[in-house]
Amino acid sequence: MKLVQFYEPGQESGVGIFQDDQVIDLSEVMPEVETVNDLLYVSGAARLSLSELVERAMNDYEGQLTGFSYESIDVTPDVGVPHLMVPIFSPEVWGFGVTYKRSAEFRDDDAQQNIYDQVYQSDRPESFFKATASRCSGPNAPICVRSDSSFTATEPELAYVLGDEGEIVGYTLCNDVSAWDIERSNPLYLNQSKIYQGCCALGPALVTADEIDDPYDIDIHCRILRDDAVVFEGEANTSQLARSFDELNEYLYRDNLIPTGTVVSTGTGIIVPNDLGLREDDIVMIASPQIGVLSNPVQQL
Repeated sequence: MKLVQFYEPGQESGVGIFQDDQVIDLSEVMPEVETVNDLLYVSGAARLSLSELVERAMNDYEGQLTGFSYESIDVTPDVGVPHLMVPIFSPEVWGFGVTYKRSAEFRDDDAQQNIYDQVYQSDRPESFFKATASRCSGPNAPICVRSDSSFTATEPELAYVLGDEGEIVGYTLCNDVSAWDIERSNPLYLNQSKIYQGCCALGPALVTADEIDDPYDIDIHCRILRDDAVVFEGEANTSQLARSFDELNEYLYRDNLIPTGTVVSTGTGIIVPNDLGLREDDIVMIASPQIGVLSNPVQQL
């Protein structure tokens, strides 16, 4: 099941099922549910998966459900028009890095040191706090370049969403926007490289875990458009991950309280070249056949 959150003038948010280029509004069958976070709370209390909860509610409804086209809400966010929002208002977003060999080699080559290769080979993964809900952008909303950064890059990643018992309830795409020049100048500046306004984009949908046959075989494609021209294109597959999600979770939860609805981004295997830092008005598109297309314009802070 593919779930989206959307804004509609006159209401804060709504939840819909995305299928066959249509979005089915769940408010008619579940009026108490205004966000995917609400769905997670109810499903946890009922001991049902997200898909089971929604399917039961829909089966009990005898009327015709309202639907509208996905294209009509896949637009630039504006308070006057319906539009897509982040697929979940995540209380916390965490990231893992150096999970792909190419990422370790690239970062070591630039830093002229071997700390990243050591992380790739070690038992303990690189983990960092990435964002809160207010720092995240949904589809078509701006991602940002820090005012003190001269080289900020896109990091296209698969992300998963955690339930109240640490289980993976769904998957989405994440743009882990990072100021590489700040991190490269000193690894201890990692938090400033990673955490700031507009540093993370999520979407376009949350695909429930039962819908993904193999999360370790997901194609991720990235394209950067500048002045309507493609200036970068790259791809990776999650089969190239060196660590399992269970392993990442084991370290994430170790002596750490993780709230329901937390998003975990799993690292990138797509590396942009040194001369392709993000610029104002660039468009970054991250796509996966199972999840959809996450598109965001770039804003210079």
